[in-house]
Amino acid sequence: MKQLRYILLLGGLLLSWQGFSQHVVGIHAGGGMATGRFEPTQETKPIWGTTTFGFSWRYYSPQRVVGGVGADLEYMERGFSIATNTSRVDDKKDYLYYTRRVNSLMLPIIWQPHAYLVNHHVRVFGEAGVTLSYNLSSDYEIEKKDDQGNIYIEEGDYEMRTVRDNRLGYGLCAGGGISVLIKQFELNIRARYYFGYSDILKNRNKYYGTIENFMRTPLRSPLDNITISVGLSYRFNKEGFDSWKPRRKREKNREVFEFAK
Repeated sequence: MKQLRYILLLGGLLLSWQGFSQHVVGIHAGGGMATGRFEPTQETKPIWGTTTFGFSWRYYSPQRVVGGVGADLEYMERGFSIATNTSRVDDKKDYLYYTRRVNSLMLPIIWQPHAYLVNHHVRVFGEAGVTLSYNLSSDYEIEKKDDQGNIYIEEGDYEMRTVRDNRLGYGLCAGGGISVLIKQFELNIRARYYFGYSDILKNRNKYYGTIENFMRTPLRSPLDNITISVGLSYRFNKEGFDSWKPRRKREKNREVFEFAK
């Protein structure tokens, strides 16, 4: 019961905080492209049509301080597609690919500089931050040829093993977008690039073997994503985006000063 009282007290303090009106919560969804970077270099191609969706929180400081901070919690499809027969064919059109999709939970922690336009009804913003991730599950597709030369696909669930696969990951992200402000709502479109630093596969110094009997364990295997998403957010500011108490106070003080003069 004591813990519950502390939680309720903390919630009451947060709701009574004057700056609470600057907080924004929202949802977003979109899609994009995923790829991997391997060392030694491998012949790869991007995976198009990946999806992402999730929740967001932002705190926007008053106009006199440009910028905001926040975090997202999102589901994201990641992965890589790597050619398996580069040593046996000369033309890229004859490459056969092994494709692996990874379902991840992403936690980007964001710094967001911004500028208001059109009398505070439009907001243009940039983004930079760090990301943490957890890989939930994975599946694969392998392109193969039969005796007649026809291509067929073998697919299934990929078994993630502790000795071979990394569940936890980290990286950087950057991007930008534009928002339209409608009273307490904010409709936005955003583009973001996720640059992975951690490896999806444990390198050969920790694990030595092959992946699906054709790919030697790489030294590096980070994953990257490019996403475009649309979001809808709600701002805790009943007075609207153009009502700023610090500005009104300054205007009142200016009027008193001019009258006294």
